Amino acid sequence: MPLGQQNRFSSQHICKILVAAQLISEDQAREILKKENRVIQVLLKQKKIRPGTNAGHGKPQDPLYFVDVLLYLKVAKKKNPSVTIDEDTIYKALADAWKIPFKKVDPLKLELNLVTGTISKSFAAKHLLLPLRVEAGKLLVATPDPFNYEAIKDVEMVSKLKVKPVISPKSDIVKLIHEFFGFRHSISAAEDLFSTKGVDLGNMEQFVSLKAMDELPATDQHIVNAVNHLFSYAFDQKASDIHIEPKRDICLVRMRIDGILHSVYKLPKKLHNAVVSRIKTLSRLDMAEKRRPQDGRIKMKKDQTEVEIRVSTIPVAFGEKVVLRVMDPDVLFQDLEMLGFFDNEFSRYKTLVTQPFGIVLVTGPTGSGKSTTLYSSLRMLSSPEVNITTIEDPIEMIHEEFNQIAVQPAIDVTFGSVLRNILRQDPDIVMVGEIRDLETAQAAVQAALTGHLVLSTLHTNDAVSTVFRLLDLGVPPYLIHSSLNGIVAQRLVRKICPHCIQDFEIKSADLAELGLRIKSKGVVKLKHGKGCQRCRGTGYKGRTGIYEVMPYSESLKPLTGSETALETMRKKAMEEGLVLLRQIGIKKMLKGMTTYQEILRVTWDQM
Repeated sequence: MPLGQQNRFSSQHICKILVAAQLISEDQAREILKKENRVIQVLLKQKKIRPGTNAGHGKPQDPLYFVDVLLYLKVAKKKNPSVTIDEDTIYKALADAWKIPFKKVDPLKLELNLVTGTISKSFAAKHLLLPLRVEAGKLLVATPDPFNYEAIKDVEMVSKLKVKPVISPKSDIVKLIHEFFGFRHSISAAEDLFSTKGVDLGNMEQFVSLKAMDELPATDQHIVNAVNHLFSYAFDQKASDIHIEPKRDICLVRMRIDGILHSVYKLPKKLHNAVVSRIKTLSRLDMAEKRRPQDGRIKMKKDQTEVEIRVSTIPVAFGEKVVLRVMDPDVLFQDLEMLGFFDNEFSRYKTLVTQPFGIVLVTGPTGSGKSTTLYSSLRMLSSPEVNITTIEDPIEMIHEEFNQIAVQPAIDVTFGSVLRNILRQDPDIVMVGEIRDLETAQAAVQAALTGHLVLSTLHTNDAVSTVFRLLDLGVPPYLIHSSLNGIVAQRLVRKICPHCIQDFEIKSADLAELGLRIKSKGVVKLKHGKGCQRCRGTGYKGRTGIYEVMPYSESLKPLTGSETALETMRKKAMEEGLVLLRQIGIKKMLKGMTTYQEILRVTWDQM
């Protein structure tokens, strides 16, 4: 309830709750109450509204609460003065005191039509009410003020459902109201353009505007706003991919977050072509070509950082499917130490990539983080004294310190042809996006033999089998012996959410049955995520790499031959210190960084 009304949302009452919760001291409470009026005037001035009103410049303004005063003052925690009390902590304390559930709203779980179709934007913004879902015949509504009984009754009358309020931070509610209602407005306005607008000339005739109605223009402002919202939403959720998929009756929008796809929106099917056209316009693709796959890229600004978005279109049963890969420099260019290497593996890998010449191969399936490892390695090796040249298909992230070449097979600019000519460019380090054929492999070997460090990727399951993959491509063993420095196999596993992490016990025998053999006997203490709002109930938040690093040593070279030597080479490499992917994963599991389910998902038993 807005300031000035004496109730359970009053400043004195909230201070009492925070004191009882041991968040602030009584002295702090008295000091806060002294400053209250002065801070209110500052906040009202910032909002450009008069005390006692909710409006400024004719637009709905969110009401001012005492919690806003606390956040402005940056109140220090009683038990830890170096930490200020954040908004979530305050509302959690209030929710506990009022015996009302606290909920951190997950935007991915919200249904656009329910949120925006139950109440108007002006009503939602004025009273800070956000419909979430229907649960057991009741409408769950998030609000920072559960005592706004009149507004809640109005929602019950409109929805014809009993409202169950839950407490959520005010800033979250304000942001979601703005985003969801703004997106709905863009979608609705775009839909309206499909309705044939005519002038009624009585019974004689109907004036019809001759306009192609099969798709909206990509320059329409509502479509522009809707597509911009999709990008902003993906950045906020730290999505790596956006999928825009045409179905029979809808356009489905999904986003990949921490390696898992989440359905985000179901848009009207008739808007699909307009959304695709807008994305094609941004990525400079052929608007008229709908029968062939196309690739493009978009450069956007996120906060103060430039983000590359790789665009791929392909025709499917119900139209063109678009996938946008978000190439965030904060993800692609990281400190090598932060990628997830253990000390031993990091030391071995650093030795491989700091040698003056030779080939270092990074292997793993699509989406295993190979590009991040390579780009981060190049950034570490980059200096004014070093010429780094990359050959990519396509260029994933443009970086000023590298000389980057895009493969163009249509004009015979391939990995192999570029590698043959690249040595005239006097490179020190060459990064080849992928070794796909014998031509590329031979050119990479020649570059390594002539005194260059070559980094590249290959699609194999583990480090040892990569040697035999090179043989399958047709590279002679003697060239592998003289050029290969080493191999890194990697995977990405989801990390346990730090906000809901908890211990549990499992028998080591049960783990052994699953293929996770550990030295300890009896009961083992592990960790997993219970599931909370911050991790969307998954128990995971963020990802980390697991790395199998195998230097190609002198003792392994004689074993390079037929496939029967694969197990022999693996055993020899383990004798020399190779730790297999699953064992690295088990080590992370025992350290409480990930779960045994994740290790089983991304690795297999190589023993």
